[in-house]
Amino acid sequence: MFFNLRNFRNFDWVIIITALLLFSIGVATIYSTTFGTSGSAKEAIQQGVFGLIGVIGFLAAAFFDYRTMKGWSRVLYVLTILSLAVVLILGKTALGATRWISIAGFQFQPSEFAKLFLIVIMAKYFSEFAEDMHQFKRIVVSGIYFLIPAVMVLLQPDLGTALVLIVIWIAMLAVSRIKLKHFIILATAALLLLPVSWTFMHSYQKKRIISLVNPASDPKGTGYNVSQAIIAIGSGQMLGQGLGRGTQSQLNFIPEKNTDFIFAALAEEMGFLGAAIVLLLFAVLIARGIMIAAKSRDYFGMYLSTGIAAMLAFHVFLNVGMNLGIAPVAGIPLPLISLGGSSIVVTFVTLGILESIHIRHKKIDF
Repeated sequence: MFFNLRNFRNFDWVIIITALLLFSIGVATIYSTTFGTSGSAKEAIQQGVFGLIGVIGFLAAAFFDYRTMKGWSRVLYVLTILSLAVVLILGKTALGATRWISIAGFQFQPSEFAKLFLIVIMAKYFSEFAEDMHQFKRIVVSGIYFLIPAVMVLLQPDLGTALVLIVIWIAMLAVSRIKLKHFIILATAALLLLPVSWTFMHSYQKKRIISLVNPASDPKGTGYNVSQAIIAIGSGQMLGQGLGRGTQSQLNFIPEKNTDFIFAALAEEMGFLGAAIVLLLFAVLIARGIMIAAKSRDYFGMYLSTGIAAMLAFHVFLNVGMNLGIAPVAGIPLPLISLGGSSIVVTFVTLGILESIHIRHKKIDF
């Protein structure tokens, strides 16, 4: 039996409570940064609706036996490739990138779902060949599996999501039986390919990286976003200017204040204390993911948990990093905080999978 309400006995309430706290902070920030405008409540309500869908997805994933997903890997891989191909051919373009598909008036971002699907696909592969990962050919095959969707995401172009996919693969490799010499070979190859990858980058992506090294090189262009975000974070001081009172966010100096740079708006209105609480809540979620991976009773659950923890950690690092000017602007959302239905739903479902693994690490009747 896959679905059993008796699994509530082993429910990890820390995961869902932490997730709901982060989501509530996100909705409050989205509402406050648009406070006083004609559609001030529209985006917050929209986020709330997607949050409700996400919570339903969380519960469904938590009560469903995660091990049944092993049999879905081939279908999920085909679905991932097809959906990313549809984006490249028929996708909606916004801000210079083609990342969205519109169906019946609703937009969703297949690359967000690709992260979850790839975690399942790679977990199935690594668990199936857990005892053979010391063989270099197994590493190469796993690399091919991840490389195809990663390249398709890069073509959108979406550098941030492509980096997330790479980090997921590396994290799973790191906890496998890979030999140290093979890991060194991969790291060396990656370093050697960096100059080559530079030639394939779009001009705006190159400018963003240059601005990271030298923000003053283009203060009114590519360096503007980061400069305004840093000003906003600094103006928040210890306790913040208060919800709906942030000068940088209210006067629209912060670009993409509800998506890419929502952390800056949050820090301005809630201060260092509010930002620190948000980072602490994320640390709790990531730590739970690592703990569940360590306690998992099977390889599949261990790799799933590792991939999910890696995805969350890198999302937080890259988003907060670009708000602070220590990471390149890559257009990546802050999980559970940034405005975006696809991201919200996928994050809740991945946390539900973590919950499912936690529930079943104990010897219970299911």
